[in-house]
Amino acid sequence: MRPYLPRAAAPASTPDDIAGRTRFPLPQCMTAIIAISSAVAAAGATPANAAHDTVAAGDYDAGTIVIHTRERRLYYYLGDGRALRYPVGVGRAGMQWSGTSFINGKYISPAWKPPADIRREKPALPGVVPGGSPGNPMGVAAMTLAGGEYAIHGTNKPSSIGGFVSHGCIRMYNEDITDLYGRVDYHTPVVVTE
Repeated sequence: MRPYLPRAAAPASTPDDIAGRTRFPLPQCMTAIIAISSAVAAAGATPANAAHDTVAAGDYDAGTIVIHTRERRLYYYLGDGRALRYPVGVGRAGMQWSGTSFINGKYISPAWKPPADIRREKPALPGVVPGGSPGNPMGVAAMTLAGGEYAIHGTNKPSSIGGFVSHGCIRMYNEDITDLYGRVDYHTPVVVTE
């Protein structure tokens, strides 16, 4: 099964649009993204209740996202030996992965079409869960990763953060994905370690 993004829902002025390339396929955990806003009003602001902190770190270039699966933490490298550290939910046993990628899409309040493996687990799910719906696991924002079937996204279940809970996507508190979303752009490097 290949995910899709209806052309009408594609965000304006993406690097892929400018280069005349298509944006397919999209990540498995984001089978359909519908009714997407093209901007976030206060995405650059740090919410007062965000769970991230600043830590000493120096192994990667500034602007790199690194997810340490075992730690269940995402690091956004700032440079000068510092990184923002966010708690995350990661893939369940058998659904974890490691490797490198980059951000190839950014979406606000994405709708979600459950992929076949999730529908087998939960056959009562609707075909598409609208963005902003309490039943939508994507949360307030999502950033897709190139070359794979995954995204970094918010959540409708904050209690899942810090656990091995997903089908391979990286879950963040909605406040934290909003903060990170405002800090990164297309082609931001992403490294996932075990």
